[in-house]
Amino acid sequence: MGDCARMADVSASLYERALARLPGGSTRATIFTPPAPPYAVRGAGCLLVDADGHEVIDLQGNQTALVHGHAHPEIVAAVAEAAANGSSVGLPTPAEIELAARLVERIPCVERVRFANSGTEAVMHALRVARAFTGRSKILRFEGAYHGTYDDVLADPARGVPPGVRDWVVTVPFGDEAAFCSAIAEHGPELACVLVDLMPNRLGLVPAAPAFVELLRSETEARGVLLVVDEVITFRLATGGLHTGYGLEPDLVVLGKVIGGGLPVGAYGGREDVMAVADPRSEDGLQIGGTFTGNPTTMRAGTVALDLLDAAAIERINGLGDRLRAELQRLGLRVTGRGSLLRVEGPDPLELWWRLYRAGVLIARGGLAAVSTPMDEQTVDTIVERFAAALA
Repeated sequence: MGDCARMADVSASLYERALARLPGGSTRATIFTPPAPPYAVRGAGCLLVDADGHEVIDLQGNQTALVHGHAHPEIVAAVAEAAANGSSVGLPTPAEIELAARLVERIPCVERVRFANSGTEAVMHALRVARAFTGRSKILRFEGAYHGTYDDVLADPARGVPPGVRDWVVTVPFGDEAAFCSAIAEHGPELACVLVDLMPNRLGLVPAAPAFVELLRSETEARGVLLVVDEVITFRLATGGLHTGYGLEPDLVVLGKVIGGGLPVGAYGGREDVMAVADPRSEDGLQIGGTFTGNPTTMRAGTVALDLLDAAAIERINGLGDRLRAELQRLGLRVTGRGSLLRVEGPDPLELWWRLYRAGVLIARGGLAAVSTPMDEQTVDTIVERFAAALA
């Protein structure tokens, strides 16, 4: 990788210190970039500055979570106010009611919602709700799709996951109608739910075919199997999430990232009767807790973030994303996705990452990128220029 992977003194020093305390020098495997990652120190809008003073346009947005970029003034004010009144407490607060109301208003199929601290937790709880509601144990997921780090949804084989876990998981290729029909016919009476991301990033960020989505709904409905749609990444694409564009009404929806205003968050919601199994007033209600779940700081940040992400804002950043995708394709890159979500592919993803970073653009290690509301047409022009320089 030559000069594009060479680190300056400050980052090198931080990395050496980190290695003494953190395996690999950081907490998150998904953001480790060999030979060693740069360390961020501050961000504002769509710009991010690392410990060496190098500034980049942030197209990664903390894995697409920062739909309003860094340090949005209204979100910062909401966080400061909430924290000043107690960052987390051992009682419910009005803040979680406000954010829940926003989600119920925006997502037609969601009548009740509960919060978690991450998308991983939200998936985990949604699967438990599905199992409790149906009285069945198995789940069906799609090969290669990412739904967090819960044992049941990790790719097979996943190191550290007991072999017995796979007895409860049915895995089929995404988009393969015949394989899906065969699997649900065989396992239907044992299936609690089908878990699907309608535009899975790790499978190329290509939207599911409408006919396949219709098949998922008809087959699950016919067999009393719940359909759980993972919108952790894709919720930003429409006011009610990507699934609304298909005319789909899933039984449960899983959320995260953009609904937290940049703070840790997850949520799962759906039909009232399904979500009732998580009602602690019931004698056999699921006892799902979490010390920081629904904390007022995150809830206030999330409410402000969603209010800012109205239909007009979504349309604008989707338009910028569509234009950026087309411009990058003209440079000879394979770029997939929809609206404000993009995935950039190159012959050597790591080499491309470093070339872009040194040219002043940050994307995710696997090529995922996202447009944020601080960006405009001029930002897109600059990004394209920097891509061209990185590819030269």
